[in-house]
Amino acid sequence: MTILALAAAVLYGTADFLGGVASRRASAFAVLALTVPAGAVVMVLVALLGQVPALGVLLGHGGLGTPASVGDWSAAGWAAASGVCGAAGLIAFYTGFASAPISVVAPVAALVSALLPVGVAIAGGERPAATVIAGGLVCLAAIILVSAQPADHAPAKPGQSRGGGLRLAPSGRLLAMGYGAAAGVGFGLFFIFLKNAGQSGVLWPVAISRSAGTVVAFGIVLATRTRLRFDQGGVTGIALASGAIDAAANVCYVLATRVGLFGLAVVITSLYPGMTVLLARVLLGERMRWLQRAGLLLAAVGVVLMTV
Repeated sequence: MTILALAAAVLYGTADFLGGVASRRASAFAVLALTVPAGAVVMVLVALLGQVPALGVLLGHGGLGTPASVGDWSAAGWAAASGVCGAAGLIAFYTGFASAPISVVAPVAALVSALLPVGVAIAGGERPAATVIAGGLVCLAAIILVSAQPADHAPAKPGQSRGGGLRLAPSGRLLAMGYGAAAGVGFGLFFIFLKNAGQSGVLWPVAISRSAGTVVAFGIVLATRTRLRFDQGGVTGIALASGAIDAAANVCYVLATRVGLFGLAVVITSLYPGMTVLLARVLLGERMRWLQRAGLLLAAVGVVLMTV
């Protein structure tokens, strides 16, 4: 379970990094209209290939998506709901970045998206060992630290980089926390619903989830009258790669929830900001704050505690 959840965190973090790079070169809503459909197309194709007997064996036909999982309306409903919630979470996430510093929005979103599923898991009867609980708490602290960004960064409009100083008034900070909480609730519900959908399979539930998210993404583009122009800086390729990698992360996450405790799988998966920070440091040369370094160390300690 730990390996699968860590793989999901790495893939989610990579997808977020690529999506962020693309959003600096084009409208965030336009990028969303590429990344979500890209993941949907990839997952539908893979799910269809999983129905071919020979390829189905290679893809783990029995556990990753069977014809029965397509006809299970309960699973399909959970999957569709997860796609809608995930897309709604991304919309709140991007909107928050457009009106408030990432230093406020991101940590709140990451923490809420982890705590909500953990609360559901505990209410459902999950009772991990003391060391596992300690590791989970350490990882929750790590999520906040690795999400931290310089507080003096001004918000940027979608598609623009952030820069310049800004002091938030109390009302502005509350608004930023509201956007972060809304995004976190969307992501948290996504984790919960996709886990429920994944009880009958993996590939088809993820494919349905991404397809439902595509409808929401296109709806937002139409409602905001966003122009879909991707003719600069390789935005199209970056956004498509982000969508495909995010879909792969969904698969790893669902597999992790099938073989281990749901709450722990969510906490480990929610460490994804650490990967985003590392990629920004290595590929973009962005400075890593001491809080983020401490967060990465705490994440390692937390994962070790949960696996001993």
